[in-house]
Amino acid sequence: MKAPEFWSNDNSILPTILTPIGGIYDACARARTAFSTANKAPLPVICVGNVVVGGAGKTPCTMALLTRLRAAGVDSHAISRGYGGRVTGPVRVDPATHRARDVGDEPLLLATVAPTWVARDRFAATRQAAEAGARLVVLDDGLQNPTLEKDLSLLVIDPTNGVGNGRILPAGPLREPLARALDRVQAVIVLDGAATGQDGGWPQTIDRLHPGLPVFRARLTPEMEAVRLLEQPAIAFAGLGRPEKFFSLLRGMGCDLAGTYAFSDHHRYSPDEIMKIVEEAASKGARPVTTAKDAVRLPVEAAGMVDVIHVVVEFEDEAGIDALLHSFLKSS
Repeated sequence: MKAPEFWSNDNSILPTILTPIGGIYDACARARTAFSTANKAPLPVICVGNVVVGGAGKTPCTMALLTRLRAAGVDSHAISRGYGGRVTGPVRVDPATHRARDVGDEPLLLATVAPTWVARDRFAATRQAAEAGARLVVLDDGLQNPTLEKDLSLLVIDPTNGVGNGRILPAGPLREPLARALDRVQAVIVLDGAATGQDGGWPQTIDRLHPGLPVFRARLTPEMEAVRLLEQPAIAFAGLGRPEKFFSLLRGMGCDLAGTYAFSDHHRYSPDEIMKIVEEAASKGARPVTTAKDAVRLPVEAAGMVDVIHVVVEFEDEAGIDALLHSFLKSS
């Protein structure tokens, strides 16, 4: 789904009308937590989550942490619910045979950096990972899931969109109040995913709401090959929680965007949709480009027609994030 415009501000009457429903949603979430038992996994669990619906950058941050952990010699596996896929799991993702319609798009990305498990039951996935030799697991999302005990939780915040209008679903984008989430996490990652160079004042806001909570600034950075791809005009398309972030990132890289197409998150592209974009790009002397997350949802016959912009997360304080992970590993 695309985020409604009124989620970003309170200029519409709709948030006010929907706020009572948001109260019911929040009450149900609190009741679920109160009546659920958090299972203790057979190995340490790191959770990367957020408080808004889509678009904060959880998956790139999860991939960055997995990359750092595995580079340090820690056999780390990823666990995802597999949103948009039909597999209930637990099943280990095989990029050679699985498609996005099977396991979801995000697990296919995670599987490029670490062994990845898809499961509706995350606790069951931790047991499978442990049996496969994992030393720890990293959850891509799951902060609001009360059925699995987490040993280290990190909250990802997008400084451009923040918490939107600050209201609970469906009146706003929040899954839960920010203050409640901050009470359950051990650190926050403020991820600039749109090349703004700004943190939106979020480190100060978090320090005011939860003094002393570590905050790590980070940004999405294109890989060198992506920079070369964008030396000519591009037609960009994306089906993300917030497609405009991808377009802003490209503009921040100096890309001349000859056109953009925004689709809903996890959108499954048809051959006709891709051909329309490819033909427009050809007519304008431009390259059709998209994200790695979108690329795994392209029709097989169209995959070779589109260039993929790969990005990585760069932490401003790399020593700090490594120290956090090292301290966690030492204590676990």
